[in-house]
Amino acid sequence: MDRRTLIKGFVRVFIPVASGSVVAALVGTGVGVALGMKAQHALFFVVVPIMAGGVGEGALPLSAGYAQILGIEQGPLFAQVLSAVMLGNIAAICCAGLLSYLGTCRPKLTGNGRLTVVESNDGPANSAALSFEFDVSSVASAGATAIALYLLGALSQQLFGWPAPVVMLVLVVSAQLFQVVSPRVRSGARFMYGFFSTAVTYPLMFVISIAMTPWGEIVTAFHWINIVTAVSTVLALTTTGFFVGRLIGMYPIEAAIVNATHSGLGGTGDVAILTAPNRMELMPFAQIATRIGGAVTVMTALAAFADFR
Repeated sequence: MDRRTLIKGFVRVFIPVASGSVVAALVGTGVGVALGMKAQHALFFVVVPIMAGGVGEGALPLSAGYAQILGIEQGPLFAQVLSAVMLGNIAAICCAGLLSYLGTCRPKLTGNGRLTVVESNDGPANSAALSFEFDVSSVASAGATAIALYLLGALSQQLFGWPAPVVMLVLVVSAQLFQVVSPRVRSGARFMYGFFSTAVTYPLMFVISIAMTPWGEIVTAFHWINIVTAVSTVLALTTTGFFVGRLIGMYPIEAAIVNATHSGLGGTGDVAILTAPNRMELMPFAQIATRIGGAVTVMTALAAFADFR
């Protein structure tokens, strides 16, 4: 991503995500209570898992925390949490597709993959930033850099218990903000990203749907109350992102799509959600919303659950 675009969007993206999280928690819990759920169950077992950041960094630590606080086995709690995560991911994919259709009908509402509204004199600079040259050595260097950053994240998880994807994300964003990585390595990384987003995304989605998606849990969760509560949560999250993003100088459709990734199934969910509206350019912001937003959601939810159980 262009450094200036990252600087403009990094801080702004937290505003619609945070606002949407609060509104989604209120709306989702309210809808669940109106349909007969207990407020605690609606909030902590339906709404919070949807915004927890997926399975590995969301559903697993969330259910483990719930089990430790309640003093019961984690398995049944994980099944409840996972079903909400899957429902939220499906709803987010549908919302992203509908937002893309809205963008074709109202072109002024979308940046076609660009998150922030920029002045006209920024256009040539941004276009120039997207033009690059690469060779085998730059691609290999980019791959080695990515592996090194991943290993640093994994090492921090082993030593300090910090979530590896969040640490890696912070390292990558910091490297881009402070221009630590050379232009040749960035060009190689841009080529690798273009290759994987073009050639690997659809096979990856197919494999995930066949081998990794727990369809049994989804079928079990297909109770109409759970579905309505999950859809209401995701709609509140994306709608808030649409209007708040517009107020702070972001393209509302792109802001809403990034908010939708906050209710996705981790990294694989981000791929599916961004593929639906053909907005893979938003992946860096989607990772911020998913990883950092999910980590904050899990920590806040566990602290609140311990106090109000």
